[in-house]
Amino acid sequence: MDNMEIERKWRVLTVPDDLSRYECIEMEQAYLNEHPTVRIRRENDDYILTYKGISDNDISHTEYNLPLTKEAFEHMLPKCDGRIIKKKRYRIPLEGTELCAELDIFDEPFSPLKIVEVEFPSTDAAGEFNPPAWFGEDVSHDRRFKNAVLAIDPEFDPAKMLS
Repeated sequence: MDNMEIERKWRVLTVPDDLSRYECIEMEQAYLNEHPTVRIRRENDDYILTYKGISDNDISHTEYNLPLTKEAFEHMLPKCDGRIIKKKRYRIPLEGTELCAELDIFDEPFSPLKIVEVEFPSTDAAGEFNPPAWFGEDVSHDRRFKNAVLAIDPEFDPAKMLS
């Protein structure tokens, strides 16, 4: 299905209290290509192949998601470029809005990196959004924080990204 994804992302310096009260998705993802992005992902027991079109503004792009079987995911995983990203994603409803924050807490070698993303219904809504204080620095336009770059860039060093 053709879908326009509009999202912004922030580095997280302060994690909300009691994450156990929010939905948590265990993720494992890897990249077959960076430009355009072709990714495989496991979300708990679901498997997905994603194609993301090339964007000219960093916050919106066309996205296609197709279901995969576990066997297809496992077959493609060794063919992926770079490192496998493993993380926990917490879905945190944002008070007073219809929006949901997706807090990603990365496992090694990406730890202690924490990123929060919010998807929006329009670019206007994305531009007008006032993030909660715990979101930290907006990194929507910083390519270093794109998951494909994290996975494929051999120079990635979480300590440098957090300084």
